[in-house]
Amino acid sequence: MPDSQPQQPSAGSPRPSGDEGGAADGTGLLLCDARLADGRTVDVRIVDDRIEAVGTAGSLTAYASTRIDLDGYLLLPAPAEPHAHGDTALSADAEGPVSYDPHDVQRRATEAALLQLGHGATTLRTHVRIGDVPGLGALEGALRARRALRGLADLSVVAMPRLLTGAAGADGLALLRDAIGMGASVVGGCPDVDPDPPGYVQAVLELAAEHGCAVDLHTDGDDPARLARLAAMAGGLRPAVTLGPCGGLARLPAEAAGRVADRLAAAGVTVVCLPQGGCVGAERRETAPVRLLRAAGVRVASGSGALRDVGNPVGRGDPLEAAYLLASRYGVRPEDAYATVCGAARGVLGLPEVRVEAGFPAELLAVRGERLGAVLSLGYSRVVVHRGRVVARTSAVREYCDSAAAAALDLPRQGRPPARG
Repeated sequence: MPDSQPQQPSAGSPRPSGDEGGAADGTGLLLCDARLADGRTVDVRIVDDRIEAVGTAGSLTAYASTRIDLDGYLLLPAPAEPHAHGDTALSADAEGPVSYDPHDVQRRATEAALLQLGHGATTLRTHVRIGDVPGLGALEGALRARRALRGLADLSVVAMPRLLTGAAGADGLALLRDAIGMGASVVGGCPDVDPDPPGYVQAVLELAAEHGCAVDLHTDGDDPARLARLAAMAGGLRPAVTLGPCGGLARLPAEAAGRVADRLAAAGVTVVCLPQGGCVGAERRETAPVRLLRAAGVRVASGSGALRDVGNPVGRGDPLEAAYLLASRYGVRPEDAYATVCGAARGVLGLPEVRVEAGFPAELLAVRGERLGAVLSLGYSRVVVHRGRVVARTSAVREYCDSAAAAALDLPRQGRPPARG
């Protein structure tokens, strides 16, 4: 791929030089000596929230005063988090029932988002329960977290009512309308727990069409007839309908799962799988059959699901771990596995594509390592760029005691690269 030249934008640890904000004063940010997935080593100049130029290493040094040395790092488009549960995150060790007080939800959701930002996810979608928790307090807390995170990470909120049909569902429908009015940008929930799953889906789709919202529904996907009907109903709102985690598809016979996959592909429905674990209320934790779905033409993204709550008390919320699990356990190529947490995940969130090329959004993740397979395996040190600004850094240093064998073999150490002369 040729170097990207300057153009007008369309619609150890690295060593910085100068203010890492870069874009705020208009001077730009220069990422130096970064390795790309295609093997090239380049400089990347960022102005405001866009990549302005990509050139061979050393070719752009005269154009920016703010510099980050990424020698030894692989530079990638930043991942996104399409399926989080910020209202219950980090509550596994809480004494007694989980608090849904707005202040407590705001604190947990903010801390969880920052943790995931440190892993590289610059944009997140969090599901928030309404209807089976007091009022709209949890939603209010999540929306406060969204405001508090502005400038660091982008957070969108999915309102999840428990019931939407029958007499009991009338209250849920009213709450869902109020949630949209408060600022929930996505409507969702779990039709599997409603007495009338198709009625639940129909209510969500009608409200989404009325207000121009995306739809994100929880389903196990173990009933092929129900899933096929859901796909047929969702086709009219394509491509803004997402289903997950659909782990039940992995329990179906291959022929039945293949027929459902074809229906989902025809309807333009995206499936978000959860390789790191399930969600609160999920009885089983299978991962959706990613290779089968992708072969049928379904867009598949990967999310984190539960983050250290009762659904998964050891959840990490790390998109690179999700990609690693797809590659190591399910035989997905590292490049395809990373695509599920990056390009496909951004597509779920309605975000533009990111490439390390001029004109594209400056949403980037630098991970210590030379190849994608290596960084999925041991990518601890990371630098995260959101809207043209370094917003998070993680540095990991591995050291061993003195060893003649190590010295003789000149074994590498993951730490600060040697200073240049």
